[in-house]
Amino acid sequence: MTDALTNNTLATRQDFAPGHRDAEKITPIPPFFFAAAASILAGGLFPAICDAVTLPTLQIGLEEAKSPQQVAVLIEILLLFTVLSMAPAILLMMTCFTRLIVTFSFLKHAMGTQQMPPNQVMVGLALFLTLFIMMPVFRQMNTTAIQPYMNEEINAEDALKASILPLRTFMFSQTREKDLALFLSLAKEAKPQNKDDISTVVLIPAFMISELKTAFQIGFVLFLPFLIIDMVVSSVLLSMGMMMLPPIMVSLPFKLLLFVLVDGWYLVVGSLVKSFGV
Repeated sequence: MTDALTNNTLATRQDFAPGHRDAEKITPIPPFFFAAAASILAGGLFPAICDAVTLPTLQIGLEEAKSPQQVAVLIEILLLFTVLSMAPAILLMMTCFTRLIVTFSFLKHAMGTQQMPPNQVMVGLALFLTLFIMMPVFRQMNTTAIQPYMNEEINAEDALKASILPLRTFMFSQTREKDLALFLSLAKEAKPQNKDDISTVVLIPAFMISELKTAFQIGFVLFLPFLIIDMVVSSVLLSMGMMMLPPIMVSLPFKLLLFVLVDGWYLVVGSLVKSFGV
């Protein structure tokens, strides 16, 4: 009997040996089984986690206001969004940004560096210079309009009127009388007795064309030294018979050298800032 059990045990071991033909019938567990199990577990765990965490929601609807103050707050929020949407236009029309960005564009074209510095760098420099130049105006707006309104000392209408006064003063200081007269005649308004009689709608376009003229004048002055370099280089190349060599390629290093030697950025930025009386 003992021999029979021993023989059966040996037979079983031989059946499941790696080289036995029955071992080939044992199939491994497919990989998608583990993926299915993981998805089932995840399907049970994720809802539980989501139920445990409270997520905020945003609801927009029309409901009956409980008090007039609630309506006033909603109107103020709408006005704030309106002002924020008009911020780029305000930045372009009522600040010194136009003169700065046009001058920097002229400088790039005069030097012949069409892609250097990148446009993003030039716009960023113009923006921060605008903040620097307009900071006294913004501080006055904060003192005379924003802070009194936040402290409930004045209403929204008075705050708007008080905030536009510093901007009007700045625009009047940079606007030519000739441009103001042009838009006054186009608007067919009566001759004003003082600056308070001139509407902001007339002042803004007059200020913009004055800024463009000033920027073009500065651009002309910037072009002159680089134009002389281009003419000298072209004459030298023509006299040497190198007509196939682009003069711009040869003159660019000399332009960069001149701009660096005279500390061009210091002169250009300093002149622009001083032109606003800062």
